[in-house]
Amino acid sequence: MDSESTTRRAALPPLVPPGLDPPVLDLYGDVVALTAALVDISSVSGCEARLADALAQALGTQASHLRLDRDGDTLVARSTGSRSRRVLLAGHLDTVPVAGNLPHWRTPTAVYGRGSVDMKGGVAVLAHLAATLVEPSVEVTYVFYDHEEVDSARNGLGRVARTHPEWLAADVAVLGEPTNGLVEGGCNGTLRAEVTLRGRAAHSARAWMGRNAIHAAGAVLSRLEAYVPTEVQVDGLVYREGLSAVGIRGGVAGNVVPDECVVTVNYRFAPSRTTTEAERHVRDVFGGYEVRLTDIAPGARPGLDDPLVGELVAAVGAPVRPKYGWTDVARFAGLGIPAVNYGPGDPALAHADDEHVEVEQIRSCVNRLATWLN
Repeated sequence: MDSESTTRRAALPPLVPPGLDPPVLDLYGDVVALTAALVDISSVSGCEARLADALAQALGTQASHLRLDRDGDTLVARSTGSRSRRVLLAGHLDTVPVAGNLPHWRTPTAVYGRGSVDMKGGVAVLAHLAATLVEPSVEVTYVFYDHEEVDSARNGLGRVARTHPEWLAADVAVLGEPTNGLVEGGCNGTLRAEVTLRGRAAHSARAWMGRNAIHAAGAVLSRLEAYVPTEVQVDGLVYREGLSAVGIRGGVAGNVVPDECVVTVNYRFAPSRTTTEAERHVRDVFGGYEVRLTDIAPGARPGLDDPLVGELVAAVGAPVRPKYGWTDVARFAGLGIPAVNYGPGDPALAHADDEHVEVEQIRSCVNRLATWLN
């Protein structure tokens, strides 16, 4: 999109100003129109309440065949029949900050706007199914949760897993993250660590009296540059690993030789590795250096062995791909629930200023999930 158009969109106010009653959402109608309506309700992480209110109101009146529970700004709508197996469909309500891309705008083929890809297109698909799929062949649970785009401790799905684990009981889970309408199995794990270099401070006019910690970081960066990531086959899918520097800091003033430099690294590891193995690998790569682990989350195996997942793959009609990034399917794996990613939208467009989801993918995901669940 050209810069003039971007500026024009930035000048427009949101269609749904804050502080008003939640708008009425039509879950029965056109799922593309529903996507646009969801996009127009700004829901940056920490500000999901208005969208959660609107969705709760809509589910309560248009999906009365489901039991509706709420924990904070997370909604869980469940069927209560006696079918032998249960599928859980989940999507997060929050987005990253707005960048002049609200309200939505449309072309004949796409819906543009913050969250359209990540992941209000997917939320619209699930909400539409919740209202229209009254007699599925399995029991179904729909989860719409808050705080996915921020630190893990605030994640609404994780909170419900701690406070109401029975709400998440299921045989198989599908996370509606954008996958270009293809099934993506499991996900890589992720680890962040700080590699600290120590030096000795001195006045830069007498640099020989100190030891420059930033200069010492060159050896760490050389190890990263020489690092060859591996490809690991897990249950028939090939996951690419990666180890990258994602940050560097050091120095206190323009005339001081720095006595400390910290290189932050991110390791994306195959779901066959445990967190212990991943940490050991990073410490081995940076042997001889001070390494402090700051964050780690395990991956999730593909979960393709369950017959229900096989039926979803058949309904989609395309080969399964691995998920390289970390997603909340790992939380389901931690609960012992096989889980895959499946939703509309190109993940490469998530968080982009020109974020947009293809109309055809939204409709296709609705149809394929309905075919699967019926």
